[in-house]
Amino acid sequence: MRRRRSLVVLEGVDGRVEIARGSAGEAEIDASTLADAIFALGYVHARDRGLQMLLVRILARGEASEMLSSDDEMLELDRFFRSFNLSADSTYEESRLSDSAREHVTAYSRGVNAYFASHSIPWELRLVGVPKRAPEWGFSDIYLTGKIIGYVGLAQMQADFERFLIQSVQNGVPIGALEELYPGKLAYLDVDLIREVHLIDPIVPHHLKWNAESIPPAVSSNNWAVAAWRSATGYPLFASDPHMELSRLPAIWYEAALRWKSDGRERYAIGATMPGTPAMVFGRNADLAWGVTYANMDCVDSWIEDCRDGTYLRGDDRVPFRVRHERIRRKRKAEVDFVFYENDHGVLAGDPHVPGRYLATRWSAAEHTGASTLDGFARLYETDRVDRASDIVSHINNSSWNWVLADRSGNIGYKMSGRMPIRRPGASGLVPLAGCDPRNDWTGFVDPADLPGEFNPARGFIATANQNLNHLGAAKPINICVAPYRYERIDRELSTDKKFSLNDMKSLQCDIKSIQAERFMRVLRPILERIKADENMKILLDWDFRYDADSRGATLFERFYRALIEEFFSGSEPTNHAGPIGGVALAHLLDETSCFSEYYGEIDDVMLAERSEWLGVRNRDEVFRIAFERARAERVEPYRSTRSFLMKHLLLGGKLPVGLGFDRGPFVLEGGRATVRQGQIVKTRGRRFAMGPSYRIVADLGLDEIETSLPGGPSDRAFGKWYASGIAAWLEGKYQKITGFRGVDRKDRSER
Repeated sequence: MRRRRSLVVLEGVDGRVEIARGSAGEAEIDASTLADAIFALGYVHARDRGLQMLLVRILARGEASEMLSSDDEMLELDRFFRSFNLSADSTYEESRLSDSAREHVTAYSRGVNAYFASHSIPWELRLVGVPKRAPEWGFSDIYLTGKIIGYVGLAQMQADFERFLIQSVQNGVPIGALEELYPGKLAYLDVDLIREVHLIDPIVPHHLKWNAESIPPAVSSNNWAVAAWRSATGYPLFASDPHMELSRLPAIWYEAALRWKSDGRERYAIGATMPGTPAMVFGRNADLAWGVTYANMDCVDSWIEDCRDGTYLRGDDRVPFRVRHERIRRKRKAEVDFVFYENDHGVLAGDPHVPGRYLATRWSAAEHTGASTLDGFARLYETDRVDRASDIVSHINNSSWNWVLADRSGNIGYKMSGRMPIRRPGASGLVPLAGCDPRNDWTGFVDPADLPGEFNPARGFIATANQNLNHLGAAKPINICVAPYRYERIDRELSTDKKFSLNDMKSLQCDIKSIQAERFMRVLRPILERIKADENMKILLDWDFRYDADSRGATLFERFYRALIEEFFSGSEPTNHAGPIGGVALAHLLDETSCFSEYYGEIDDVMLAERSEWLGVRNRDEVFRIAFERARAERVEPYRSTRSFLMKHLLLGGKLPVGLGFDRGPFVLEGGRATVRQGQIVKTRGRRFAMGPSYRIVADLGLDEIETSLPGGPSDRAFGKWYASGIAAWLEGKYQKITGFRGVDRKDRSER
C-alpha cells in the first residue's frame, strides 16, 4: 500500500485500486473488478466510519457492559440485544451464500481488516478502554449489522404495538373502540386470555394510570419514479429520501462512487452505502436506479404461553422450553448471568418457572435472511432492468421494504420484499394468540411473487411513502401503516399535466405543505367562524399549511392538534368516554414515546369522524372548539421556536461543550409529521431526537450522475474537514453531484 496526496493506492486481488475523495469528501474508488471495488469500500468504511462500525458491533453483540460502561443502563441494553440471539444462524447462513455474495463478503471483510491491521481503533473507543486492535471483521458482523438496522430501527415497533394492545385490553378499553382504530384486524381477540398476561417491559410503566389505547412508533421515508414519457428529458426520473434520526454525527449513510470493468464494459455504482456492510442501499448504476422505504409488513407476532415448572402448554401436553445461558462481562464488576427461554414461537418474556401467562415473540427475519439479502445487494450492482431487479429485490428480506426502481430503457417499477408469515385464516398478526393451540402457529412464508408490486403503471409514476399498498398484491402484508398524507401530497404534485425535471424532484423532496393540516382545517374552519375572533384565530385561518421556520400557523396548529388529542382521549368527563387514557399516561405517551408521532393516521380517522365510540355522548365539533380555545390562549411564536435540535457525536454526544466541535448546532428543523420533507422532534425512552430526511438522492436515468444531500459528512473524525461538511447544504435544500463515469458523458460511453 502506498499513499500520495489525497490518493490512496491499494493492491487488490485482481489489480491496483485507487481511492480518492470527491468534491464533498465522498469516496471515489477506481478498480479493475467489482470485487476489488468492494474491497476498497470496506477499507474506506473502516477508515471513515470505524467508530460507527465498531460501536454497532459492540452493541449488537451485547458487549457494551464489557467494552463501554458497567452501569445498569448498559447491562439492560446488553440483556435486550442478547435476548434476540440475532447471530444464532450465522454459520448456516454463511454456508448458503451465493458465489457473488461470498465474493463480496470476502472482499469487503478483507478491506475492513486491511485498514484495521495497520491502524488503531478510533481514539474515542480507546478512551473508554476498548482494546487498541479491532477483532477481524467477517460475515457474522455484516449479517449482524443488517439485522440490527432491520429490527431495532424498524420491526421492533410492531412488537411494541402488541404490548400497547395488551395494555389497552387490560385497562378496560372496549373492543368497539379498538375496532375503530384497527377495523377488521382484531380477529381471535380473547379478552379474558389477554387480561391474564403478565406483561414484562410494558410501553407505559405500570405506575402510570392506564385507561386506553395508543399507537406505536415507526420510521418514515419517501421514494418515487416518473416514467420517461412524463419526463422533460425523455428518461425516467428517480427520487428517494429515507427519514431516520438526524440528531447524530456522523450521518447514518456513507456516499461512495465505485468504478470497475466487467465483460469488457466500464461500469459504476454511485449512492449511499451502509457502513459495516457491502450494500449500496440507495443508488444507481449506468442502467438502473433503486431506493427503499419501510413497508410496514407485519412480521412480528406474539403468542401467549401458559407456563409453569419451566414448561409451556402445547395442546394437552407440557413441553420444556429450550434454555439459553448468556454471561455478560462488566468492567470492574462481577459478571451477570441471564437465562433465556425459547420455543418455536420465539423468546419468552418471563420466567416459566413462575406460573403464569407470558408472551413469546418471533420476528420473521430473525433467521434465514442473511444469504438471500447479501445475494440481492451483490446482484444489484450489475443489474440493468426493472423487471430483473424486481425479482432480485423481492428476496432482500432482512426486514420489509418498498423498492422503487427505474431503468435507462424507460421502465419504472415497485416491489415489496420481506418474509410475510402464513397465519391461520383471519388472523392479522396484531392480536397475540394462544400458544397452546397449534392452529395459531405460522405454517411458512408467503411467496415473494405474491407480495405487492407494480410495473409501468398507466398514470406514469410510482410513489411510496409508507402508505397501505395491499391492493397491489395477492398477499395483504400490511396491518397498520403511516397515514397517507405524504403519499397524497406526492400524488397530487405528480398527477399534474406537465413534463417533470430533476429540479421538480428536488422541490418535491423539500416540500413542507401538510395535507393533514388541510384536512383538519376543513372541519375546524366553520367552527371558528361561529366563535369570537382574535389575532390567533386569524393566524390559523390565513395559514397556508406550510411548516416553514417563520410560520406561526404551524405553531398554532400543532398546539391545537395536541390539545385535540388530549381532549379526545382524556377529556374532563370520563364517564362519557369509551375508556379514555388517563392524563398522566397520555402525557407519557406524547412526551416520552413516539407513539403519536408516527402511526397517527388511525387516530386522525377517529378524531375526524363525526361519530365515534371514543366521543361517548360528546359532540365532535364541540371537542374541536374546546381544543382550539386551549391552543389560542397563549402567544404564538414562530415555528422555529420549538424546532431546535443538536447533531450529537455518536459516542461523546452531550458529554462535552458544543464549542469543542463534537456536537454541532443548534439547527432549526422545518417540516412536520405529515409533510413530504418530514421533520419531527420527538422524545422516546428518555431521549430527545430529531427525525427527517437522512439522505436525499435524485437521478435522471439519461445522465451518468446523481444529485444528493447528506446531513453530515463522510467521516466520523470530529476534527476533520469531512465530519459535518454537508449540513449547511442539507438545511438549505441544496444538492451536490456525484458522477458515474469520471469525465465521460453518456454519448462517449455508448460508443466505447
